[in-house]
Amino acid sequence: MIRNSHERILPCSTEQAAYLLDNLASPREALWPVGRWPRMRLSAGLNPGSYGGHGPIGYFVESYNPGREVQFRFTAPTGFSGYHRLELLEHPEGCILKHDMQVHTNGLAWLKWQLVLRPLHDALLEDALDRGGAHFGLAPRNRYSPYVRLLRWLLRWLS
Repeated sequence: MIRNSHERILPCSTEQAAYLLDNLASPREALWPVGRWPRMRLSAGLNPGSYGGHGPIGYFVESYNPGREVQFRFTAPTGFSGYHRLELLEHPEGCILKHDMQVHTNGLAWLKWQLVLRPLHDALLEDALDRGGAHFGLAPRNRYSPYVRLLRWLLRWLS
């Protein structure tokens, strides 16, 4: 089982940060790091059953609680079974914007995760948290490692 989590404390209430979740994959996108990563696309917005993904990663909206949480169930790549979730949680200093992922892998999927997908996933999520934090005056924290820069260059070169 692969478990991966990223979070950022935002200096605002969950109600103030709700638009970060509620506008995912919409023309008013406020969280996803568009321009730096493949755009998140959903066939019917955040409605349960809406399918889409970003780049080679496929999923559908499994559940959506407006202003609080959205959970996606993976459909691709092959060998990955699980979910990823974005949520807003109360915190004494404001709120926590959190991303959790739990995935079972089979075959070569585990190796693919370790060598390619995990470093890219982690960089993408930190970019998203930086973008979310910027709406509330937080400075960006994410810096790409040389390995992530190499992977991003190779993917651009191969496409």
